[in-house]
Amino acid sequence: MNVAVEHIATDQPPDDAKARDLDYGWQPGNRIELLENGEAYFPAVFEAMRQAQREILLETFILFEDKVGHELQGILIEAAQRGVKVIVSLDGFGCGELSPAFLSELAEAGVKVQMFDPAAKIVGIRTNWFRRLHRKIVVVDAAVAFIGGINFSADHLGDFGPEAKQDYAVQVSGPAVADLHHFALAQSGRQVRTRRGWRRRQQRPSLWPTHTDDGLVRLIYRDNLQHRDDIEEAYIHALSKAQKRVVIANAYFFPGYRLLREIRNAARRGVQVQLIMQGQPDVLLAKLAARMLYDYLLKDGVVIHEYCQRPLHGKVALVDDDWSTVGSSNLDPLSLSLNLEANVLIRDRAFNQQLYQSLETLARNHCQTMPEKRKPRLWLWRLTVGFLVFHVMRHFPALTGWLPAHKPRLKPFESQAHEH
Repeated sequence: MNVAVEHIATDQPPDDAKARDLDYGWQPGNRIELLENGEAYFPAVFEAMRQAQREILLETFILFEDKVGHELQGILIEAAQRGVKVIVSLDGFGCGELSPAFLSELAEAGVKVQMFDPAAKIVGIRTNWFRRLHRKIVVVDAAVAFIGGINFSADHLGDFGPEAKQDYAVQVSGPAVADLHHFALAQSGRQVRTRRGWRRRQQRPSLWPTHTDDGLVRLIYRDNLQHRDDIEEAYIHALSKAQKRVVIANAYFFPGYRLLREIRNAARRGVQVQLIMQGQPDVLLAKLAARMLYDYLLKDGVVIHEYCQRPLHGKVALVDDDWSTVGSSNLDPLSLSLNLEANVLIRDRAFNQQLYQSLETLARNHCQTMPEKRKPRLWLWRLTVGFLVFHVMRHFPALTGWLPAHKPRLKPFESQAHEH
């Protein structure tokens, strides 16, 4: 038995492209809850899925066959069996080790499982490293949505041990969920329609809302077509507006010069700028790359903390006392130039303060702060090489696009009955 969904090209779904290439505007009147680590995220998202009555849309970069993955599998199977439409989009690299039996159990229960850009191993090595589906989005009944940096794996729980990740997500209720639902539905290849308030590319909404009410949320995303720089531009614009404080906590930090310059310029005009980086990285190269930029920032007053308690996986930032962002996008070449990402921008004073207190606790109690004056040895060389490496990475889509594994697509999971 073949259990499958139709073959879908992710950059051009079968429905009207006008319903796809949209800039979502600021939506007022939302309730936003910060979810720190798996201890807060998994109970909230699992309970929402258990209560689902009509539909569950799920995108994730990583799903492992551990206690979190098996609990998710059971919830999705039970939902599908009671008639809920369940669509699960998994990245072919991040979820490349899932067993056929695990996926078959989902598909045979009625869950529509589709893999993003899968590729066969060559000499036992996976080759589909770039242009990943890196988003982490769940939308339930078009009524509640979750978005952030947390994957469905046990390494987001403290009892995983020293390698447990520090990370963040948000739960959104209110008008912005309609945008998240529309986006997730379109990305899964389903038929969608535009609605009043959604704008085409030539009528871009303001990066900074004109009204100052709390509860404002805007969905932004990055693709490899018309929205290549949306997340980066949002960061740059917010930094240019900063007047009092900026805190950026990002697992993989190696941005382009424009964003780096805006961070430096904010510090130069007296804004208190703090960066929280990995001190115990899960990828050593990430730490080495970030450190190549330290001197450039430190000399202008940017305060840099390295989080040393466990690996930092968060992708969050705040500016002044009301602007924040949470999502899947790191500030490195993979996220800013290659991967498919999604963040929410938030204008809400209470949320901003809650996020600030969480990050301030990390910085104060679990970080090593870099000295203002580091050894100047080879700093110019490091900075020069750093920018060279970045700009090479910026052109990776053109350099690597000819490889079959880099032609983004959603492919149905095919299951053979009674195959275990």
